[in-house]
Amino acid sequence: MKALLQRVTEAKVTVDGNTIASIGRGVLLLLGIEQSDTLQQAKDLCQRIINYRIFPDQQGRMNLSLKSLGGGLLVVPQFTLAADTSTGARASFSKAAAPDIARELYSQFVVEAFSALGEDKVEQGKFGADMQVGLINDGPVTFLLQSKAA
Repeated sequence: MKALLQRVTEAKVTVDGNTIASIGRGVLLLLGIEQSDTLQQAKDLCQRIINYRIFPDQQGRMNLSLKSLGGGLLVVPQFTLAADTSTGARASFSKAAAPDIARELYSQFVVEAFSALGEDKVEQGKFGADMQVGLINDGPVTFLLQSKAA
């Protein structure tokens, strides 16, 4: 499982011209799910993301987490993060989880986030949709986190 975190001052997801999710200050998370990923990995990675210190404290050091800040989390399913780009001029998606499995793990990830942050702090993209994602990256600060192999 791969998670691309972007510290944002705002972010939104639009589908068919309609904004379906938006947050103010917080984290835009693009989530890629691979064949070997498990429910436990989803839960563990969610907790790691929520507690990952990427926000500045009073001294300007990245010592505050999303949870301690009380910011928003926008979770967007991102199939292309599961791509193998190690060779050639076109990505291979052979490592990506099948859509039904990926949808379930994505949903469980969001449930874990709801539990940890509260439903009022978590927004989500639409699985399988053609989404337009808008953001103002704060910093910019961007990290790629991966779950540990099962």
